[in-house]
Amino acid sequence: MTDDTATVTNNPERKRYEIRLDGELAGFADYILSNDLITFTHTEIDPAFEGKGLGSTLVREALDDVRAAGDRKVLPLCPFVKSWLQRHHDYADLTYGA
Repeated sequence: MTDDTATVTNNPERKRYEIRLDGELAGFADYILSNDLITFTHTEIDPAFEGKGLGSTLVREALDDVRAAGDRKVLPLCPFVKSWLQRHHDYADLTYGA
């Protein structure tokens, strides 16, 4: 791994997507699963990692994972996820009610 290498993984036991920078937990996006929905409730980036675009990377890769699974729509209760989706129209097909 090189400096500033971010990886996003789903941690189903903790019900969240996590982003790590060079192996260190930098943030997460909590979710709730139901039959047809994944509801993002909270996104947090550790202040030590702010300003690196990690929040956007986290959301993009989480949504890419949801899209790849193909079985749920996204309900963005988290304000960060909601605003991210409003700026990225190519993910509108994932949004519940869209």
